[in-house]
Amino acid sequence: QGQFVESGGGLVKPGGSLRLSCAASGSIFRYYAMGWYRQAPGKQRELVARINSGDRTNYVDSVKGRFTIFRDTSKNAMYLQMNSLKPEDTAIYYCNEDPPVFASWGQGTQITVSS
Repeated sequence: QGQFVESGGGLVKPGGSLRLSCAASGSIFRYYAMGWYRQAPGKQRELVARINSGDRTNYVDSVKGRFTIFRDTSKNAMYLQMNSLKPEDTAIYYCNEDPPVFASWGQGTQITVSS
């Protein structure tokens, strides 16, 4: 078990929304670039959204306009708001630093988008 704990996953219908949460101890979200990653069955883990210490955000093209990454440093938490979900968003979602620290990977949270 790494230092990050993801939550908020579940089963949702296409077009639905979910908000993922990432918790960690300390002030890591305040000082480090962070990312949300996902790994679909049979595929490599990919970075889908990142936020730097200045709150600048970047997204992979497939989620632009649908996902929003943000953080609350007062709560030592980071979030991923996911709207207009598609079946191809089905994956295990993880949070970590960007670039990721191997020892910090958590268990992830499963998102399944299906009717």
